[in-house]
Parts: sequence; C-alpha cells; structure tokens
Amino acid sequence: MLEEIDRQILERIQDNFPLTPRPFETLAAELGIPEQELLCRLKNLKEKGVLRHFGASIDSRRIGFVTTLCAVAAPEEKKEQLAQRIAARPEVTHCYLRRHRFNIWFTLVAKDFEAVERILREIEAETGLRPRHFPAEKKFKLRAFFRLKKNGPVSGGKNIDKP
Repeated sequence: MLEEIDRQILERIQDNFPLTPRPFETLAAELGIPEQELLCRLKNLKEKGVLRHFGASIDSRRIGFVTTLCAVAAPEEKKEQLAQRIAARPEVTHCYLRRHRFNIWFTLVAKDFEAVERILREIEAETGLRPRHFPAEKKFKLRAFFRLKKNGPVSGGKNIDKP
C-alpha cells in the first residue's frame, strides 16, 4: 500500500521533470518535503519494484532509428528461457509472453531495417525460432501517464495521430 506522499511523488515525476541544477531539490520543495526524504522514498519505491525505471524516454525515430514489433512461436516448455534470452539483447526494449500461437512478443530498436533483419537472423540462429516483425505504419500513443488514487492506479495517455 502506497502512502499519499509516495503517490504524489510518482505522479509528479512522470511529467515535466525539472531541468534545473538540483532537480530533486526542486521537486522536494514542490512536494513540501526535504530533498533527502524524496531521494529515500524514490530509492525505496525502486527497491520494492514499484518504480521500475527512472530516466529519459527518447523518441528513437526522431534521432533516426527504426522500431518494429516482433513475435516468435516458442515451444511451451522453453518459452520462458527463450524470452529471457531475447529480452537480454540490447536492441530489445520490451519482451512479453502472450497467450497466442506466437507466444513471445518483443520490440526492437535499430539504426535501419537492414539492421533489424540482421538482428532477427541472429535471434533465429541463437534460438532456432523464426521471428516475424511488424513495422509500425503510424504511431498514435505518445506517452502513458498514471494517475494514482487511494484505491489504485488509473492510467491515461495523450493520443496523437501524426507519425
């Protein structure tokens, strides 16, 4: 169960993170708590697994990279091990097990589609699985923002219709 101040911290760090010489001091002042308490709470949230990642989210397409959604059909008894192997690759940003014939889904980021094809061939050679990929035609979801209420999280997001 999250304390109210932890909810406030998690909501505040999701958007418009202060780009100041001492951003945590700025945030702490906004939240009305000492900077050291803010840092301790963030560390605690990270250790508990509530906060999985804390860092910039870069739009890879704006810096010239391509992304694609990929899937493989893995034998049921090996899917966990194979998913972990795929997820360990530096080009893989997300990896999920799904209830589907294609039971491992993952996203790749690479410098171009030639590199995507090379990476997929490497995955096939390493795992014996033939990945399929589905390049995005148009991106609609810009970001996710989670509003936290006492009875649980409510997600929201800003949708866009431009590439």
